Amino acid sequence: MQMGLDFTLVADAEDLVAGVDEVGRGPLCGAVVTAAVILDPKRPILGLNDSKKLTEARREQLFDEICEKALSWCIARAEVEEIDELNILHATMLAMQRAVEGLSVTPKLAMIDGNRCPRLAMPAEAVVKGDSKVPAIAAASILAKVSRDREMAAFELIYPGYGIGGHKGYPTPVHLEALARLGPTPIHRRSFAPVRLAYEAREALGQVQS
Repeated sequence: MQMGLDFTLVADAEDLVAGVDEVGRGPLCGAVVTAAVILDPKRPILGLNDSKKLTEARREQLFDEICEKALSWCIARAEVEEIDELNILHATMLAMQRAVEGLSVTPKLAMIDGNRCPRLAMPAEAVVKGDSKVPAIAAASILAKVSRDREMAAFELIYPGYGIGGHKGYPTPVHLEALARLGPTPIHRRSFAPVRLAYEAREALGQVQS
């Protein structure tokens, strides 16, 4: 049984709080995706939880319900080029800024999953393991994960042979083997060591994908 978080942890409606989370800091390829969600206490969503603790089918169901019932939500991202230029931490903070700034309703407080906060126009509070504690952050984690997982499934068709649809870009043995055998793709993060080494090896052979 997958228990949901206590919806009473959401602030009163007049104290608009946005939950913010990210997905994709660890993978070797693809964008880092973030989401910001302001829940509506008058329209509770049952079963909210850390996206990693939910089945894929349940995440998909909750994705649609969050989009329908939330007061405001926004999914944002930082691209591979930005990750390579800024580093993954700063690219994640940038993506979080974009998610909050993209909300149609301005929150009075942003609650950020983790131990760091991006620079925002409103007060922000970091909550370690917030996606398991704060419903709005859990909702954001679901939007971000479902969105990124769908994108990885699409990339599986564009770049077959890497298993991207299964491992979502994380450095699994299957992914590392394919990276060494096939070389990096344009969606791989060159600033990450396994990709950089594979890119240099393929570049020496003149076999880099474009």
